[in-house]
Amino acid sequence: MARSGVGDLVSAPLVVVHRDAALLAQAAAARIVTGIADAQAARGSASIVLTGGGIGGATLRELASSPARDAIDWSRLDVWWGDERFLPGGHPERNETQARAALLDKVPLDPSRVHPMPATDGPSGDDLDGAAARYADELRAASHPEDHAQVPAFDILLLGVGPDGHVASLFPESPALYDERTAIPVRGAPKPPPLRISLSAAAINSARETWLIAAGEEKAGAVRMALEGAGATQIPAAGVKGRTATRWLLDAAAASRIPTGMTRISSP
Repeated sequence: MARSGVGDLVSAPLVVVHRDAALLAQAAAARIVTGIADAQAARGSASIVLTGGGIGGATLRELASSPARDAIDWSRLDVWWGDERFLPGGHPERNETQARAALLDKVPLDPSRVHPMPATDGPSGDDLDGAAARYADELRAASHPEDHAQVPAFDILLLGVGPDGHVASLFPESPALYDERTAIPVRGAPKPPPLRISLSAAAINSARETWLIAAGEEKAGAVRMALEGAGATQIPAAGVKGRTATRWLLDAAAASRIPTGMTRISSP
């Protein structure tokens, strides 16, 4: 498939609906174990892109507490982020800080394979453009010729979905939606803080599998619009397409407005 941006077309997504948010987090954690273990068995190592938000954090906590987590060879896993708030390192609102508390500090990762987005107290300081460029350089250095992109072919890329349909820090009608770089500076985000770094649409769509995870009735409208094919400028989640698979992992509330007849698999 083409991977030039959020609007590219691939096969229809698989929609999986779970009874509630707790079960969704447990199921997503189990899927991560299987997906990463399979990728490591096939290629020797694997990569995952993490997301923030309530359900993203709950999924990581479920993974940390699962005995099945030992099926992953954590020393052969690269960890990336889809977006980050441009704040000092260790700030409680940073996705990195939350992910470390939920999971990363509890598993035997190779520190050199953990790739947080730059913070304001890092080498680039408060230079947002420079910080985004540094992350783009790190992504490029980790890519391989067979990836056919300036980013690695991530095995699993996790994305939360906002009530407005945003993913990562790509918000509706945002100029960032048209930025063709891989890691991009975001200014004026409608959610605080206004300064962020995000993977671009093209970088997101370079992943082998993208998983959009949403819980709660406040997400139902955006989920419906995305799955009905709304424009990616209006609903950025609508344009997310994995190279081999696109999975929507939902709880019943977030799925409550999906049109009747749309393919979905419901858990007990």
